[in-house]
Amino acid sequence: MKDLQLFFKEKKFLELEKKVKIKFHRPELLIQAFVHSSFLNEQADFPLKDNERLEFLGDAVLELVVSEYLYRHYPQREGWLTQWRAVLVNTQSLASIAEKLDFDSWLLFSHGERKNNHQARRHRLANTFEAFIGALYLDQGLEVVRKFVYDRLLKNLPQMITEGTGQNAKTIFQEEAQGELGLTPHYKVLSESGPAHARHFQVGVYLEKTLIAQGEGLSKQQAEEEAANQALITAKQALIKN
Repeated sequence: MKDLQLFFKEKKFLELEKKVKIKFHRPELLIQAFVHSSFLNEQADFPLKDNERLEFLGDAVLELVVSEYLYRHYPQREGWLTQWRAVLVNTQSLASIAEKLDFDSWLLFSHGERKNNHQARRHRLANTFEAFIGALYLDQGLEVVRKFVYDRLLKNLPQMITEGTGQNAKTIFQEEAQGELGLTPHYKVLSESGPAHARHFQVGVYLEKTLIAQGEGLSKQQAEEEAANQALITAKQALIKN
């Protein structure tokens, strides 16, 4: 523990605590949140594990806090709440917060990892933010996490809704698919029915040749939007199962 205390001071984690305005009871949790797996490849004797388990926990805690907030404050149907949540917790959103907090200055990773491109860097930052949430939850409990998430993330939601940022599932799904898989979704009408003045469309969204999800609507655009929304739900459920 003495070595970690020295490491804590040398890496100026006290400055990070001041930046986030939180004093950790267990400083080792804060350090671990910033340990990328590549760092341990070069520092095999480091006394802490990487941040992947904290990231797993933080992802679940973050989704709970955001979902609870949306449920309590917005009466919209489940589809809209899912879209807003997806906007709030996607890679770009979390990476932007991590950038504002300058998390990169404390992140511990290998020299080879530093050579990765911009998208990989943002993905790494988003993961670190989730790991930080996991560490904060273990150290301080859910109420402190709620306050932190509100101050850094949720207070921006009314502006996002006013500007329409959270109302385009197609854009969200495209950003996630391109960022995570390097693939661009495309849409195909699966069926049409009804009279000319009240057509009903069923549309599928695909990644390459794979059908990811389907949506229905009174226009192609509405059906595509619903298909993208269902794809976001499916992707999130797959992450939880894994």
